[in-house]
Amino acid sequence: MKSTQLVRRLAALAMTAVAGIGAAAAQNSTIMTRDNGAPIGDNQNSQTAGPNGPVLLQDVQLIQKLQRFDRERQPERVVHARGTGAHGVFVASKDISDLTRAAVFKPGEETPVFVRFSSVIHGNHSPETLRDPRGFATKFYSKEGNWDLVGNNLPIFFIRDAIKFPDMVHSLKPSPDTNVQDPNRFFDFFSHQPESTHMLTRVYSDQGTPASYREMDGNSVHAYKFVNAKGQVNYVKFHWKSLQGEKTLTAREASDIQGRDFNHMTGDLIAAIKEGRFPKWDLYVQVLSPEQLAKLDFNGLDATKIWPTSVPEVKVGTMTLNRNPDNVFLETEQSAMAPSNLVPGIEASEDRMLQGRLFSYADTQLHRLGANGLQLPINRPRTAAANYNQDGAANSGARKGEVNYQPSEHAPLTDSAEYKSSQLALSGTTQQARIAKTRNFTQAGDFYRSLTAQQQANLVSNLAGDLGQVKDDGVKYAMLSYFQKADANYGRAIALAVKADPAKVQQLAAKLVD
Repeated sequence: MKSTQLVRRLAALAMTAVAGIGAAAAQNSTIMTRDNGAPIGDNQNSQTAGPNGPVLLQDVQLIQKLQRFDRERQPERVVHARGTGAHGVFVASKDISDLTRAAVFKPGEETPVFVRFSSVIHGNHSPETLRDPRGFATKFYSKEGNWDLVGNNLPIFFIRDAIKFPDMVHSLKPSPDTNVQDPNRFFDFFSHQPESTHMLTRVYSDQGTPASYREMDGNSVHAYKFVNAKGQVNYVKFHWKSLQGEKTLTAREASDIQGRDFNHMTGDLIAAIKEGRFPKWDLYVQVLSPEQLAKLDFNGLDATKIWPTSVPEVKVGTMTLNRNPDNVFLETEQSAMAPSNLVPGIEASEDRMLQGRLFSYADTQLHRLGANGLQLPINRPRTAAANYNQDGAANSGARKGEVNYQPSEHAPLTDSAEYKSSQLALSGTTQQARIAKTRNFTQAGDFYRSLTAQQQANLVSNLAGDLGQVKDDGVKYAMLSYFQKADANYGRAIALAVKADPAKVQQLAAKLVD
């Protein structure tokens, strides 16, 4: 064999050996890695600026998980795929200029809105009777740009850190090998997330099956910041209260309706508006100063918690939905809601779940609709957008001239210091750690005890129906211990319903710290 051929042969053998070693290492290693093969040090907590500061953009694991997750479906939304929309108007009724400079809250101000209701987990043509949180997203076409208040009918969420959001949704979606949703999978996940106890308790109650979109409330879930003209900051939560009242379905009622009409929520909303029975919601806010927030016995920016009733709700306006879409695709499906669409006077809080959503939702819409999705009529602000973002697919803009940068001596566009974000004092070091005041179980117990005896029985029956399918006793007993820790009667009732040992459940719960 010639020397050159020998060298090539040896090189090929060496490459094969290295590839084999790499493949074997990948198969045998139990260490998670990013897509570039680098090992992951913490897949449970986002990096934050100190214990109470915002999430850091340098957290490449968080960013990659959200980016990859956002691109798993095209063009259907990964979550909130099944949606129904309607146009309307919001009329502000109370002067809260001492709290926020937002133009939308000037008394008497009428702001056009578009609302998209949705289910969260299930697909685009899934039955509307399925147990699921319901999305309640409102786009305000205000005089100072579009503000999207993106929330749910339930006031809390399953998790408190966005780094777990892709994992949570993966567990709740159909299994990749069977395409069937499986309680064994999502309870396996939630058994490692004790903070989910509160949301699971609510979603397995009859609140998990609203009777109609008209007859359910909406909530921001997250706290935001109100900033007034003086730059003073307060924290705020938003609550839409249905003037039609709240109405839910039992599991039996939902099953009966599904056999006749799996579009009942969409049909109900369309019919009500078409017949002139315009649904209305009053908007209420709860407000806490930074000092009051810090005094709570739990983390007030934890998305798995509600604020106490001692924080009064104040009505600030009323929304009326009065027009159905002319084209569902052009309006409802092309609507791009994102919590990052904020206006002067309303800012994001340091809520770790919200911080991830600020990136994830806007990135999802860029993926679904393209770089110029906000130029579509349903998303276009009433005040003309003016910047130097350019080009990209489906660009219908009309920018002219040689200047596409800023600052410039030859074009008038400039920024304005009066719209700067508020300042947040920081301390400590960058970190990856859970919040200090977890209080994972207390509010779940409070909610359970607030239910009537029949509602408690419905909750136990609904929950036992899925938890009873879990084959792994470790997972099953972990979940039962969470419910036991929330309320002893609650835990015992579910344990008996799934034929588990109440004494063992009690022993496990005794080891838990709230």
